Amino acid sequence: MTTVPMEPEAFAAALRAFHATRDGAMRADFARSLPFGELVVDRWARARALGFGDGASVYDSALVLGDVRVGAGTWIGPHVVLDGSGGLVIGDTCSISAGVQVYTHDSVRWALSGGTAPYERAPVVIGDRCYVGPQAVITRGVTIGECAVVGAQALVNRDVPAYAIVVGTPARVVGTVEVQADGRIALRWHERAAAA
Repeated sequence: MTTVPMEPEAFAAALRAFHATRDGAMRADFARSLPFGELVVDRWARARALGFGDGASVYDSALVLGDVRVGAGTWIGPHVVLDGSGGLVIGDTCSISAGVQVYTHDSVRWALSGGTAPYERAPVVIGDRCYVGPQAVITRGVTIGECAVVGAQALVNRDVPAYAIVVGTPARVVGTVEVQADGRIALRWHERAAAA
């Protein structure tokens, strides 16, 4: 079958029409309007293609580099950076919010040495059932224990214990996560954190 190439203007018009149709359907079905790539790419199919766990999803706008392993049911939001150049493991049923950046390398010494020192790399591990808030930054070598909460815009540059709530720059523990016998979740804030 031979196809005739479209003129650029006709192709652009066809893309705009496609976008308008998909955007209208998305707004009607889910009350949201997404960028073009998000309307075309299936988040779950992308996660499967990357070898992520069953039911995981990753937005088209997320950047995935190197050795990144993601568990079942984990949601990777829009505009996330997952740098696996030093090895990155994210557990099951995690929520990695919009704009989160996870780095397993840095180029500080490389830059300061005029490019003679190597990049430094160390793996990052995020345990099962963790929530990482919007625009948080996690630096190389960090381990976040299971069922932890990382607040929005936190800078996580040291390990986070399991069941901890951390916020701030640098991130500090301000509370704990308690899982009740019936499965309900309670967030318990330390007195100083609650008073602030």
